[in-house]
Amino acid sequence: MALPRAEVSAGLLAELDDFEALLRSIDDDARSTPTRCGEWDVGDVASHTIGSLADVVAGRLDGLGSPEVTEREVTERRGRSLAELADECAAVREAAAGLLAVFDDDAWSAGAPGGYEGTLGDGVEALWYDTYLHADDIRSGLGQPSVPGDGLRAAASHLSVELTKRGWGPATLALVGLPEFPVSGGGGRRIGGDPLAFTLVATGRADPATLDLDPGVNVYA
Repeated sequence: MALPRAEVSAGLLAELDDFEALLRSIDDDARSTPTRCGEWDVGDVASHTIGSLADVVAGRLDGLGSPEVTEREVTERRGRSLAELADECAAVREAAAGLLAVFDDDAWSAGAPGGYEGTLGDGVEALWYDTYLHADDIRSGLGQPSVPGDGLRAAASHLSVELTKRGWGPATLALVGLPEFPVSGGGGRRIGGDPLAFTLVATGRADPATLDLDPGVNVYA
């Protein structure tokens, strides 16, 4: 189950503000810098992040998150500067704010549209987590330090849901500075430590052996 509606709504909007500011802080010469996201460079990661939100607010939900749709999001924006992507991020943020304002608790708890497995709240929380993590992908590619933030709460909550869907656990995420999140009913092993380190492991960005975890912890495997 997602974090509370008010927290997730405010968190996503704040994360988009931060993402826009990050893009505006980067010289466009760095757009082609490689990242840890396979063949994607900094501009590609930014394009996917903004493209996903743009698709959501426009109601283009079919296949969202699939390789085909993800590639379209990147390809459509490949010729744009980072400043142009930042402008689109600002526009998408305003559109998202308008949508979030009309959701009530019943809508938040109802099934998400577009075939997403989970509630509407789960889907919005996933967007918050995704924006935070891709900002870290960009910083990592540029050799900048990670920026801990509330997006790590979204990451831990989202990953607990995704790991539960995959039958991993039972376990309890007891990461430093965060509330505890149960996986597959909770109990079992208590997983502590740095929340960003766990997020990187659980998304295939770091070796699970570094946290003494099995490869099944990677939600994208």
